[in-house]
Formats: sequence, C-alpha cells, structure tokens
Amino acid sequence: MFGRKNNDQAVTAHKAAKKALHDNQRAEKAAGIREETGTYRELNAAVNETEKHVPWYRR
Repeated sequence: MFGRKNNDQAVTAHKAAKKALHDNQRAEKAAGIREETGTYRELNAAVNETEKHVPWYRR
C-alpha cells in the first residue's frame, strides 16, 4: 500500500532537466545575459513537464 512506486525513470529525467537548466543559467550569467532567453524557456518548460511525474518528496 505504501510501497515505493517504480518512477525512477521520471526522477532521473527530472534531475537531468534541472541540471541542464542550472548549467544554462550559469553559462548565461557568465555571459552577462540577464533576460530570459529562448533556451531558458525551453529548459524551464522541460523541468515543469517532468516535474508532473515526480512526487514532491523526491524532487
């Protein structure tokens, strides 16, 4: 009943999307970009989409 469901793939995808977003953030900050770019919007949308399949306690 309270067992852990097998959603490791969703967690892995979510962590990868967050890592890509944070890597992009560091690169844009280093380049002096202060406004939202198209790349940021795409990566942020990917994080939001993968987040739907991950429980809050595993994010």
